[in-house]
Amino acid sequence: MTDPARLVEETARRLVAEHPPATTPPAAFLGARFDAGLAWVHFPPGLGGLGVAAGLQGVADAVVAAAGGPDPFDLNPMGYGMAAPTLLAHGSAALHERLLRPLYTCEEIWCQLFSEPGAGSDLAGLATRAVRTADGWLATGQKVWTSKAHEARWALLLARTDPDVPKHKGLTYFVLDMHDPGVEVRPLRQLTGDAEFNEVWLRDAGLDDAWRLGEVGAGWRVAMTTLMNERNAIGGGSIVRGTGSIGDALALWRDQPEPRDPVLRDRLVSLFARADALRLTGVRHAAGRGDAPAGPLGSLGKLVGAELNQAVYEFCVDTLGMAGTRHPGYDIDPGADPAARESLTWKLLRSRANTIEGGTAEVLRGVLAERVLGLPGDLRADKDRPWREVPRG
Repeated sequence: MTDPARLVEETARRLVAEHPPATTPPAAFLGARFDAGLAWVHFPPGLGGLGVAAGLQGVADAVVAAAGGPDPFDLNPMGYGMAAPTLLAHGSAALHERLLRPLYTCEEIWCQLFSEPGAGSDLAGLATRAVRTADGWLATGQKVWTSKAHEARWALLLARTDPDVPKHKGLTYFVLDMHDPGVEVRPLRQLTGDAEFNEVWLRDAGLDDAWRLGEVGAGWRVAMTTLMNERNAIGGGSIVRGTGSIGDALALWRDQPEPRDPVLRDRLVSLFARADALRLTGVRHAAGRGDAPAGPLGSLGKLVGAELNQAVYEFCVDTLGMAGTRHPGYDIDPGADPAARESLTWKLLRSRANTIEGGTAEVLRGVLAERVLGLPGDLRADKDRPWREVPRG
């Protein structure tokens, strides 16, 4: 019997040999990778996987990264990290066949319609309604902070279908067509000068019941699949030592003239140690997880990684000195030169969102305290009251 790790590595090496990333268009390369079973190695054969342990994904990723292959998480983060595992766990076979491959090739971008103006950290308190009709459902409401909504073909939508039960029990989860005429996307300008976040208005947007994920009223359980995978995807860290945000800091330091500031050098050493500890923790977590679904421990990597990113880019801008006060990004629009987004000042400003997106640092500390350490939970006075009776601002 072939060793699974060897199977994954040999398959990955054959992929990059037959489809060299330097000369293969990204969508074609990703399509070949999906067909080879290296998209998510723990998925079933035919659906982008090989049916092996999830911890072996890093073996494939390392081979492809060394060859310069495209990263689908960078191109389609909500699709790759959140929609795909949710679809596999709760979607029908027809949805698997229709959605997974173009999701992975990034020909169809995804977004996540969860947060609302009055329901961010308290996601279960959301007010967007989905009402049954003879042909399916109609959704009405407002979502906010939706990354990639201006590019997305599909959305993961959590909506309230029963206001007369407690808030966690009256939610249902759908796949929404972002091209529906009832969907309006409005960009939100952010600190960087860019507009990657959006608010989304739904006005009787149509929902096909065949594209519902999970049972009616079971949306909270489905949403937990999405959120656990989101935090694992964001907090997994780089599999290659000295890459990611800490790689930016190391490259900057190498370019500094002598003599280098010893205080900054000590900061860099400390940041590198933290980054490598995060990387090794991610490797250990992936290996120990086996075939189990993503769980609350993934919140640790997301929490630590978000705070580390902020510290790394603060170090970078301090190292730049006066040059770190210049930021070209305030004229950026979605079609602008992407080089402006590669500046260290842009990355510093963008990193401020890291401790908010995908669950705030405060929420993640609560998840780790209650679900990993077993500490008593916060008082939740509205937990058992019908949603309709809960006061809202």
